[in-house]
Amino acid sequence: MHTTVVERELELRLILSPEYGVPVPARLTYLADDPYAVHITFHVDSGHPVHWTFARELLVEGVFRPCGHGDVRVWPSKAEGRSVVLMALSSPDGEALLEAPSAQVSAWLERTLRTVPPGSEGARLGLDDGLAELLAR
Repeated sequence: MHTTVVERELELRLILSPEYGVPVPARLTYLADDPYAVHITFHVDSGHPVHWTFARELLVEGVFRPCGHGDVRVWPSKAEGRSVVLMALSSPDGEALLEAPSAQVSAWLERTLRTVPPGSEGARLGLDDGLAELLAR
């Protein structure tokens, strides 16, 4: 079975201090078969990509206003006169503050929202079909 995939390669900045950040190549991935989630893969120097998955709604909202708590927080900001989206990620292995260009993230999110409009995610999961199959037995 074929699923729609919406991907975007972009360069993020890992913020190490207020004055210093390093570029981090990343890939944003959205799978129509996993309609509530966004996936971000960071290509770090270790040779082992780092994967994060969190709610699409969190990233959509974070482009406009601060949101999230705990492991993932997202908020809009400005850096050197540019609109950016900041993502604070926390895990038992450490914490990272990443900066992404707002225009690129927003354009990618718009493609995901056209692929699976908000409110229609549940229909993509096939829960009704699965429940009907179980009840028919």
